[in-house]
Amino acid sequence: MISALKARGPKALLTFLAIGLVSGFMSGLFGVGGGTVIVPLLVTFALFGQKLASGTSGASIIVTAAVGVITYAIDGNVDWLAAALLAVGGIVGAPIGAQLLHRLSEAFLRWFFVGFLAVVMISLFFIIPDRDVTAVPMNVWLGLALVALGVLTGILSGLIGVGGGIIVVPVLILVFGTSDLVAKGTSLLMMIPTTISGAVRNAKNHNVDFIAAGTVALATVLTTPLGALVAGVVDPFVANMLFAAFLVVIAVQMAQKAIRAQRKNKEN
Repeated sequence: MISALKARGPKALLTFLAIGLVSGFMSGLFGVGGGTVIVPLLVTFALFGQKLASGTSGASIIVTAAVGVITYAIDGNVDWLAAALLAVGGIVGAPIGAQLLHRLSEAFLRWFFVGFLAVVMISLFFIIPDRDVTAVPMNVWLGLALVALGVLTGILSGLIGVGGGIIVVPVLILVFGTSDLVAKGTSLLMMIPTTISGAVRNAKNHNVDFIAAGTVALATVLTTPLGALVAGVVDPFVANMLFAAFLVVIAVQMAQKAIRAQRKNKEN
């Protein structure tokens, strides 16, 4: 595969760097992998196809998540056991989602997810995370609940391509009562094993532009710690409002895709 960088020259390099700088900051600030930012930017500004953009994003997110985890872990804001349980569930759920993709209505799933985000956004206005909570509460039943959350996250990831942080962060805050910082750090750690698995699969299918992925990843190294530092100094309520605004953007994207899918089905 001819790299987009080789085909388009230095302009492409600057595009990849800019995408990495933006997505890295968003990843550190919100505890998401950055794919919700990287994919549309690669499609819009680098003229990537959807599959190539998704595969390239997945490969670059490995580095982004790792840098974010280190930054959050330095301040003790990563729950390693919770992340492991979530990852186990995610690895189980992702193939299920991929299989269900051929049987369920994609438009319905996207609208369902938009509804889920709307509930989360409203909840964020009323529930302020307690930053004195430095770990996810744990017992056998809560451990099983984390695995179940991971399965659900994996299924939705396989079905509609959303990253784990969009689901895991608000659920850890709203349902498990953990700190927003711990939720973000734990979410980033949970993403690493599942993202590696997906990147290997996409590489075999020639859906990764390695030069683009490397350039984006290198740029995220600079801004992911900055985003995490900002998350740590911002008031919890303000952090909730920023996260809610981010979810609005994601919900709008999902709604637009659902509308396009419905129109396409009518045309066919």
